[in-house]
Amino acid sequence: MARLQTVSSWFEDVGDGIKSLAPERLPYGRLGLALALGLIGGALFQWLGLPLPWMLGPMTACTLGALVQLPIAAPSVVRQPMSAIIGVLLGASFGPSVLANVGTWISTILGLIVFMACCGASSIWYLQKYGGLDAKTAYFAGMPGGLVEMITLGEARGADAKAIALIHGARILMVIMTLPFIIQWMAGVTLVRAPGSVPGGAPSIFTSPAVSEFLLLGCALSGTLLGHVLRLPAQNLLGPMLVSGAVHLTGLSDFKPTYEVVNAAQLVIGTTVGCRFAGVAPGVILAQMRLSFGATAILLVWTGLFAIVMSRLTSFNVMTVMLAYSPGGLAEMSLIAVALNAEVAFVATHHLIRVVLVMVLAAPVFGLLRRLGFAKA
Repeated sequence: MARLQTVSSWFEDVGDGIKSLAPERLPYGRLGLALALGLIGGALFQWLGLPLPWMLGPMTACTLGALVQLPIAAPSVVRQPMSAIIGVLLGASFGPSVLANVGTWISTILGLIVFMACCGASSIWYLQKYGGLDAKTAYFAGMPGGLVEMITLGEARGADAKAIALIHGARILMVIMTLPFIIQWMAGVTLVRAPGSVPGGAPSIFTSPAVSEFLLLGCALSGTLLGHVLRLPAQNLLGPMLVSGAVHLTGLSDFKPTYEVVNAAQLVIGTTVGCRFAGVAPGVILAQMRLSFGATAILLVWTGLFAIVMSRLTSFNVMTVMLAYSPGGLAEMSLIAVALNAEVAFVATHHLIRVVLVMVLAAPVFGLLRRLGFAKA
């Protein structure tokens, strides 16, 4: 504990020395500094040949910036247009051939439900026993998905909303930061190429650059509107994904976002994830990281076990199932699938199901557990 406090004090001292140099009071200064850090982190990861450099690099740089208390920030409104681009990219993986294979996903979807129950139960147990959290907070913090929804539901039931937010944020960060390295090591592949080369369908008349850019913008805008009208989870990502998926499923076009557009989207998403800890005391960040490290290890063990079992029961390989089951962010895990040239539609669909199930079932299951004596206080 003393060592943790010493490290925390060091981060505070470094932050005090740097903060005076940052354009804190200028308009958009915090965002500008965050994006600058992201660019540096992405370039460094690219130079080092590390996986997903333009997402993991900004994420790492901005997390370190939060630790030293730099005045950085990335409002959610900044992520929204980039999420729409990623949604269009993911929808581009839903070619006509997907319809012929979707029936083979039933067994892995059923396995996903069992996987979620195992992850949720073990995370709640760990957070109560080793994190010292009360039952309500541990329950909503231990759910494998739905960051915003779990904060809202937990707060309404008397849980510690700040702890839920920090633990979910740390979970997403650590899963995203560790899984690409695990996959790169296990599969012997390099996840540094641009994820803009999504396998498309047959060539169509709508393949010129001008038309492709028009379709990209059209899918992003109309999909975002659709997501809000239908009140979808992750509206700005799932709406464009559905519209883009419809365009590609019908064979109308096989367009996809360009290398530069996808890298820019990764930069913004990585920056926003890293900025989730901005403004939080270094000691709190380090404590949550330490707690989340154990929870993430548990989740990754379950992910690996289920991936091995399901790969032997189905035709899908271990890496694809691991990406589909891993409890990280939908956009981030799908981007890893794109970089690995895995079945992106399969991965994205399983993550969507996971998020929806957590949102729909978390509150009813909590009510049932309370009637059975859990978290009555």
